[in-house]
Amino acid sequence: MPEIIRTTCPYCGVGCGVIAARLDQSAPWTVKGDPEHPANYGKLCVKGSALAETLDLDGRLLHPLISGNRASWDEALDLVAETFSTAVREHGPDSVAFYVSGQLLTEDYYAANKLMKGFIGSGNIDTNSRLCMSSTVAGHVRAFGSDTVPGCYEDLDLADLVVLVGSNAAWCHPVAFQRTLAAKARRPEMRIVVVDPRRTATAECADLHLAIRPGSDAILFNGLLAHLKGEETQLDVGVPLDQIVQFFSWFADTEKTVTVWSQGINQSSSGTDKVDAIINCHLQTGRIGRPGMGPFSLTGQPNAMGGREVGGLANMLAAHMGFDEASIDRVGRFWNATQMAGKPGLKAVDMFKAVAEGKIKALWIMCTNPAVSMPEADLVKSAIAACPFVVISECEANTDTARLAHVKLPALTWGEKDGTVTNSERRISRQRPFLPAPGEAKGDWWIITQVARRMGFGPAFAWNGPGEIFDEFCRLTAFENASTRDLDLSGLVGADYAAIEPIQWPVRAPGQGTARLFADGRFYHADGKARMLDITPRPPARAADLAFPLILNTGRMRDQWHTMTRTGRAARLAAHAPEPVLLVHPKDALRFRLSDGGLARVSGNRTSVVLRVALDPGQRIGEVFAPIHWNDQTASSAVIGSLIDAATDPHSGQPELKQAPVLVEPLEAAWHGVLLSRNPVDLPRSFYWAKASGAAHSIWRLAGEAGEDWPITAKQWLGTDGEWIEFLDPNRGHYRGARLVEGRLDAVLFVFPWAMDFSPDWVAAAFGRAAIAGDERATLVAGAPPGGDRGRDKTVCACFNVGLSAIRAAIRDHRLSSAAEVGAMLKAGTNCGSCVPEIRAILTEAAPKVA
Repeated sequence: MPEIIRTTCPYCGVGCGVIAARLDQSAPWTVKGDPEHPANYGKLCVKGSALAETLDLDGRLLHPLISGNRASWDEALDLVAETFSTAVREHGPDSVAFYVSGQLLTEDYYAANKLMKGFIGSGNIDTNSRLCMSSTVAGHVRAFGSDTVPGCYEDLDLADLVVLVGSNAAWCHPVAFQRTLAAKARRPEMRIVVVDPRRTATAECADLHLAIRPGSDAILFNGLLAHLKGEETQLDVGVPLDQIVQFFSWFADTEKTVTVWSQGINQSSSGTDKVDAIINCHLQTGRIGRPGMGPFSLTGQPNAMGGREVGGLANMLAAHMGFDEASIDRVGRFWNATQMAGKPGLKAVDMFKAVAEGKIKALWIMCTNPAVSMPEADLVKSAIAACPFVVISECEANTDTARLAHVKLPALTWGEKDGTVTNSERRISRQRPFLPAPGEAKGDWWIITQVARRMGFGPAFAWNGPGEIFDEFCRLTAFENASTRDLDLSGLVGADYAAIEPIQWPVRAPGQGTARLFADGRFYHADGKARMLDITPRPPARAADLAFPLILNTGRMRDQWHTMTRTGRAARLAAHAPEPVLLVHPKDALRFRLSDGGLARVSGNRTSVVLRVALDPGQRIGEVFAPIHWNDQTASSAVIGSLIDAATDPHSGQPELKQAPVLVEPLEAAWHGVLLSRNPVDLPRSFYWAKASGAAHSIWRLAGEAGEDWPITAKQWLGTDGEWIEFLDPNRGHYRGARLVEGRLDAVLFVFPWAMDFSPDWVAAAFGRAAIAGDERATLVAGAPPGGDRGRDKTVCACFNVGLSAIRAAIRDHRLSSAAEVGAMLKAGTNCGSCVPEIRAILTEAAPKVA
């Protein structure tokens, strides 16, 4: 019988509904967008479309481990409970800490928060969401008296002006962005303004792009506020005056205006002020809480909002309550807490500093990878390694962080977990399991509950499933509320958990959600009014100088997610950008002697990384960009967080991840190579390498400064058994070697003396065959297949695996002149649309030739 499970995507905060389906129990699962889910109406980005390709168990943590040795659940849980209890007894409750994640489900988050703040008695639980949206939380609270998102996605359909600030939504929130473009296609008079130092894929689609100087957002919106008040102002944000005048005029004249922001605003040492500078403009004009208008933060993770709701941040209590005396008393009475925390705990950056200083004796990390994602990641990694007791709840066995843990607890992941998440528009959706629990993996809520019981808090953690946790949370939101707090789920108390449909809070009556708030002019400060903050713009914590003359900006690539523990499994998601790159303006490349496709060493004041250079005229001169995804498992030296200083916003504690002064120098390589292997290969870090997934193998791109004896080195890496076929030309610096085991291709290594646009597609196909015939074996080391066609070059459209050469050929041969025509012929750009800006750029490049 066919099986159909409605669940939600585990990636960004758009919160897309997906349908997992299979024809019968012997068939593979497929994933597609849920046409009935109001967050996406069936649309999915390429990451969501590839979810079914990430379900394998390779590399999964399947059993509890203590000091690397397999243990029973009882042994592991007893050790965790005993060690945390001992630390609290001997050093006090603030000697322990939890670091959790926006990838947890709301029920997991609630259980962890209740244990730490209600029963251990410390506020020391913080989340990786601190790194992505805590400045928005602080900005909301200052302006509204509560952490309330006023609007909803429908406002993107209805707006006449959409302003995107510090948001490359085309890549990071593709479904929401495509919804905006669809609205513009229906109403061409609608305008899109993008405020971003980089000319991103999002900016390519804008009517106006303000490539402002990094860190000058508050100056811009202070100037806009002055203009809206009829005051004259002078401002310098690094863009021509006529662009500023145009933007101010459009904003002033357009009632239905939505301002959308993301990490470019939040990830700043003055992020809270930037958020409130934006909100000020909407409060001044009354454009809030009504259809087609309002300030709107797009969250980065699938359940960053859910974490905010249940107190996952160190400075909040559950149900959007703070650490004021009345809230501490209220939550404590509801929980019947034995030792209620009375003050905020350590925020993420301060938490890991306390770990480094030896103040934290026991640390529990859940569902996140701070050894990669934190600023000063090198110091964070050292701090975790030195901590007396580290526990990790994780689905992956060997993340950079998991390798440092004393106890590893195997957790369920997407497709296996059961609970709820809340998206950027306050919409609560169910995440339902369709896969069996692998090995001995358990839900995070269960793991937390078991530890709590062993610590002596059993009656407060007597839940038998996530539905009971959710119901308790709903009751807490309604407890002594009477519409005095924004988060009210009283209409979901006692609901049929299995059947909950997507709904936006507050839910004060069964089945009745709330699309927008504040249209009535009532806010959550004591006097019912909003606050307009007097913002004094502040520059970033560090500027470029002679030693570090370039400013590094960080962010995401189109087809990857966080530290790639999930997206890294899908071969087609690696095809668009298989290596960690450094985007550099051509003039800066000339200035610093960098070549397109060459390697560069990027140095901060503590450490350095090595990245592949890609020229990009969309960069501002003096600024470079690098993605955050690569880690020590996927590259030899590419943890970008190690270059970022831990400067934080004084109100939110959010670190300044978007601004780091760096020195960039060319790295001259004596050799370059491509390695494909069916099995893991442990490569040294003495040279450059970057790893990506293939269909039945992994692919490493390589480069080194010193020569190698390749026949010897190849066998050291790949093994000496089996049949080796080799070609060596020492005079030209060429080596090609293939290893076959029982007639089946196991590995192949190509080495050449210069960087070349080398596609391994033609030889990669051989990994899918059960055996290589005798007459084919020589072609493995021939340097090219018969006919000379090495295969498809760079992938442009990952949804349909369409490469650059195919698009260029179609444009040339059929005289195509629009992205729509390319899509009609090749399907490229017709699914998530993330590649449409790149297709347009290819068309622009080809236009003179077509003419």
